[in-house]
Formats: sequence, structure tokens, C-alpha cells
Amino acid sequence: MPLHGEIKKAKWLIGEWKCVTTKRVLHEVWWVKNDSCLAERSYFLKNADTVQLETVNLEEHQGKLFYIPTLKDENNGKPVLFKQTSATQNQLVFENLEHDFPQKITYTRITADSLLAETSGIVNGQFRNVQFPMKKIK
Repeated sequence: MPLHGEIKKAKWLIGEWKCVTTKRVLHEVWWVKNDSCLAERSYFLKNADTVQLETVNLEEHQGKLFYIPTLKDENNGKPVLFKQTSATQNQLVFENLEHDFPQKITYTRITADSLLAETSGIVNGQFRNVQFPMKKIK
């Protein structure tokens, strides 16, 4: 299905990505939901079990992108809205200054098969930035 408008700037997210940390291996899978929306599911493996972290819709409304994550154990399971503040061919930035953490979510394409996802914001008066370097595996 062809993508239209601003959502086309995010097409490089489509696929399966993996981030290996000292604590776990995180997977993000992105796919086309419709011509103005990408969907994402993130999970990690714990022993032989798959543990889902969140689902995300990346939607276009009136020429702006919205990053809308839903986490089962946060915000009473309701989605949180992050509005696009910047979008180029290699970087997507979303913000919600009213959210506890993160207030900012950034995806930066490094190469065709690597990206850096970042969550950042203020926690207890201190700036916090968490980075997730990812490699494309599918």
C-alpha cells in the first residue's frame, strides 16, 4: 500500500529492528497499517517467552505526524499523544511536554540498516536521555 503525505518520511522505519543491551534484546517491528499510518509492536524475549512492551501508531493528521504509544501498564492502558516537532528524510522528532517521561521521542536513521531511537525529558528535575541503537534484521 503506498504511503501519502508526511508519513512517507517515516517509511524507512518499516521492518524489524533489534537493540542489544546488557539487560535484554529489544525488538521493534514496524509495518504499514494504511496509507496514512504505520504501526509498531515492541517486545523482548525473557527465557522462552515473548514480553510485549508497547504498541505504537504513527499517524498523519492534517499534515502532521503523531506518535501514539500504548503501554499496558501505564496511563491506564490508554494511548499517549506525541506531536511531530520535526521530520526530515532521516530524523523524526515527537514531543509531549505534559507527559511524565519521556517528553521527547526521536528516531534518527544512521544508515539503511541502522537507527538510533531516543527517549528524553526531565525526571525529578534532572535531564534523562535513553538511547536504543538498533540494527535492521528484516
